[in-house]
Amino acid sequence: MPHGLPIPHAALHRSISNTVGSTPDINWSICIRDAAGRPLVHHNCDAAMKTASVGKLLLLAEVARRCDDGTMDFDEVLDRNPAVHVADSGIWQHLQVQQLCVRDLCVLVASVSDNLATNVLLNRVGLQSVQELGGAIGFTKTALLDRVRDQRGPDDAWTFSVGSAAELSDFMCHLAAKRLISSSVSNELNAWLATGVDLSMVASAFGLDPLAHTEPDRGFTIRNKTGTDAAVRADVGTVERNGTSFSYAVIANWDAGGSDLRDTVVAGMRSIGGALRDLLAHES
Repeated sequence: MPHGLPIPHAALHRSISNTVGSTPDINWSICIRDAAGRPLVHHNCDAAMKTASVGKLLLLAEVARRCDDGTMDFDEVLDRNPAVHVADSGIWQHLQVQQLCVRDLCVLVASVSDNLATNVLLNRVGLQSVQELGGAIGFTKTALLDRVRDQRGPDDAWTFSVGSAAELSDFMCHLAAKRLISSSVSNELNAWLATGVDLSMVASAFGLDPLAHTEPDRGFTIRNKTGTDAAVRADVGTVERNGTSFSYAVIANWDAGGSDLRDTVVAGMRSIGGALRDLLAHES
């Protein structure tokens, strides 16, 4: 732990150090930044990690960019496409409606990480355009690699998405400052993320209602996106209170063939979230 830090800063460093040190079988990538984008604390932050559904952020950003420049329309209606049907996360697969507009699909992706909505949107814009956007942003470790699949074969990408904590925390920092592509694109993406229902990881420490936190609660505002897969947990977001904000990315990967480490990982993420909450309360 660095010497001479204010107590809340030291506690955040200690929480991350303890979490990483007590979990040798887990590969962590962590980065927390202040509003100016300066890293406050980091661990293995440049490593390319499996990030599961966190990669959907790039898809949402590309859709928002296209709708902003007029090459797509938020009111465009897209069909449920049997060719890209997929199970697991999401609610569209459980609904009767066969068509939804682009804006509604984006909300489904941001709120419940809807896999079917993801694939329909990705089929519309194309994987290459999403990957080109990542390159334009400056990503070298973070990318969407494929559509969501129930099973991955030998000819498919090895995973859905990858990313580093350094790049993803920077992405969230630019988004919070409304400097991600443009202010209008940032506003759209922030509004969608406000509906996200997964506050089970880092964001759990703030005690907000997972189903209703579009407005500040006890002064705290959270915008985040999580990723969950076998041996993957990831949470990237921004927390703000009274004009002070921090952006974070906490990613954990481990051996899917080994022990079930989910509870240990989530406990570590929540500990980091608690220290981040204390820091934000102190600074604001």
